Amino acid sequence: MTPISILLVHNTYRRAGGEDQVFEAEVSLLRSKGHRVVEYRRSNSELDHTPKTTAATETIWSRRSERELSRLIEETSPDVAHFHNTFLRISPAAYYACSRRGIPVVQTLHNYRLTCPAASHFRDGRPCDDCLGLRFPWPAIIHRCYHHSAAQSAVVASMVALHRALGTWRHTVQRYVTLSSFMREWMIRGGYPADRLMVKPNFLSADPGAGSRTEGYALYIGRLSPEKGIKTLMQAWEDSDMPPLKIIGDGPLENFVRNKVEVQSTPAIEFLGRLAHDEVLAYMKKAKFLVFPSEWFEGFPMVLLEAAACALPILATRIGSIPEIVQHAKSGMLFPPGNVLALRKLAKWFDQNAARRTEMAEFTRKNYLQSYTAEKNYAQLLEIYRQALCACESRRGLDGG
Repeated sequence: MTPISILLVHNTYRRAGGEDQVFEAEVSLLRSKGHRVVEYRRSNSELDHTPKTTAATETIWSRRSERELSRLIEETSPDVAHFHNTFLRISPAAYYACSRRGIPVVQTLHNYRLTCPAASHFRDGRPCDDCLGLRFPWPAIIHRCYHHSAAQSAVVASMVALHRALGTWRHTVQRYVTLSSFMREWMIRGGYPADRLMVKPNFLSADPGAGSRTEGYALYIGRLSPEKGIKTLMQAWEDSDMPPLKIIGDGPLENFVRNKVEVQSTPAIEFLGRLAHDEVLAYMKKAKFLVFPSEWFEGFPMVLLEAAACALPILATRIGSIPEIVQHAKSGMLFPPGNVLALRKLAKWFDQNAARRTEMAEFTRKNYLQSYTAEKNYAQLLEIYRQALCACESRRGLDGG
């Protein structure tokens, strides 16, 4: 495909995360290949200066985003628009600014917001599918799934339901990008058109290189929150025979972790808190293995990609998309989510089997080079854009345009 003009649209959260990392990586990748990239961004930090009623209304339909995008499209004439996140400030109204001008829309699904107002399908310590496929996701309001608020949950549920009723999800988006086959099947169960759902995993814009794995510790990197399996992790490491564990990250369970490490004196665990990215990679390159005890349906965690690139074997849960990323007995080992005894047993096995760790390290590095590099991802991205452009042309032909 000859270089095209791409409008990349992204709504950042107050706290930077993997979605922002992926957005920046795709901007850089496309520009490096000679494409003209136009960016439209908004931030949820705007909510600090927005009245609650206005914020609620614009979450469902932001006239400002629709207006600003219409003007930007008029000025730049992009060939395709690629959305990463529209929540909360941009809203799905932005799709209509593209649709009116015949600009095909691609939407990357970084989470499950379109089938779950909390975006996680995780409630009360377990996976939840109560809202999956419902025209109006009312259980989310009853259970206060978004920010523990019935009112805020109602706003998000209304956004999803209104745009489902209007046909926004079906008629204004030509292609959805899911990060895994698991996510694709989940969205189909939720009522989204199978022929528009394409699988494209995340990638790393820069290869950090294989590590040496010269130091004898296990490593956890990530948010310290219930769905990440932190309580399972801490309980597993209460056994005195566990290998040393370093924990990097912060979040709502930070005090719980600190209490376990400092007050209850768990000598095998060292809590390092939140670190800069280059420091995280340095720890990753020296670790024996990564522990990933997540208990919810992850999208495509960047930490697993970075571990693979660093040739770090992974001990992870068998849930959602994780088995697509971590191949059992090849690039790591899998255990049932929430199973303390299984995690404890496999962690000890990892610690004691250096030869198998080396084999897994070589496999996961090779798998990264074959599947998750920028070049591989670029080819997949262009194919998605090509299909979106063709779908838009076909639609215009059917409409007599």
